Amino acid sequence: MPLSGTESSRTAAIINAMTTLTEIEVAADALPPEQKQELFLFLAARLRAGSTRLPAPRELSREQIEAWIADDEEGMRRFKASA
Repeated sequence: MPLSGTESSRTAAIINAMTTLTEIEVAADALPPEQKQELFLFLAARLRAGSTRLPAPRELSREQIEAWIADDEEGMRRFKASA
């Protein structure tokens, strides 16, 4: 749900008062889930608007992919065996 004018002004004042990433992270942790989602969407929009291009896709060999899958499957087997 979008913030009301009063909530938006209060939120802007709080954010303006924050001077470090740590303070922002603490404040974000205190938000209810729906406001965390709204904050995430706000930041994602700003990142998209400010970035030039996405990095090129990574080139992975078939062997690398197969090794990662095998490692993941082994980890799942160990997890299930310990449960």
